[in-house]
Amino acid sequence: MVLIIGGAWQGKLNWARETFELTDCDVYACTGGEIDFSRCCIDHLEEFTLACVDEDLDPVSYFEERAGLWANSVLICDDVSCGVVPMSARLRRWRNETGRLCQYLAARADRVSRIFCGLEQRLK
Repeated sequence: MVLIIGGAWQGKLNWARETFELTDCDVYACTGGEIDFSRCCIDHLEEFTLACVDEDLDPVSYFEERAGLWANSVLICDDVSCGVVPMSARLRRWRNETGRLCQYLAARADRVSRIFCGLEQRLK
């Protein structure tokens, strides 16, 4: 599994498309608390974790229970940990849950890359 992280609009998906020769059909963009693991690339994991916060679900448990489904995937997540800490408890929990999920995934990843300005910084 490959985990790609970085700030919003830094070229993560474009970099993944070029590096792993992905097509539009290969990419699933998260919009809620369910993920279509039939696609080999899952984008916007931060949207998934926000839905988990709203639905009181544990994103790490969700991934643990489905480990065989994403073992060969490219997973992409915006880094939401930078900047001013949000005042709302909901958004602070979102940052925390996104960080917990990224730590869980990074520990299991074969490769972890941070993308900044479209350039890769290999972390693992």
